[in-house]
Amino acid sequence: QVQLVESGGGLVQPGGSLRLSCAASGFTLFTLDYYAIGWFRQPAGKESEGVSCIIGSDGSTTYADSVKGRFAMSRDNAENTVDLHMNNLKPEDTAAEYCAVDLHGRACHLHGMDYWGKGTLVTVSS
Repeated sequence: QVQLVESGGGLVQPGGSLRLSCAASGFTLFTLDYYAIGWFRQPAGKESEGVSCIIGSDGSTTYADSVKGRFAMSRDNAENTVDLHMNNLKPEDTAAEYCAVDLHGRACHLHGMDYWGKGTLVTVSS
C-alpha cells in the first residue's frame, strides 16, 4: 500500500521560501534502485506541470526551467521522505503541489507516475 503524504504548503510573500515534504510509505526509498519521485504542480484552473524529479538509483535531480536555481529537491533515506526547498517564490508559483512516485522509473513524467499524494497548496501573494 504505497502512500505519499505532502506537507509544508502555505501562504508566503513573493521572495519568500517554503519547504515541502513528501512522506512515503509502503516502500522504502533506499532499498529500491529504480524509482523516481517528483513534484508536480497545478495552478488553479490550469494543467499540471512537472516541477522536479529525483532518481532513486543515484539521487540525481532535475528541475523545470521555470524553477531551476530557485528550487532544490532532496531525499532523506532515514526518514523515507523527499523534500522540495522552494526559494525566491513568485506569484506564478502559486499552485497545488503534488508528490508522485514511479516505482520502476528513471524519470518523472506527468502521465507515467504510479502513485500520487493528495497535494499541499502553495500560495505566493502579497
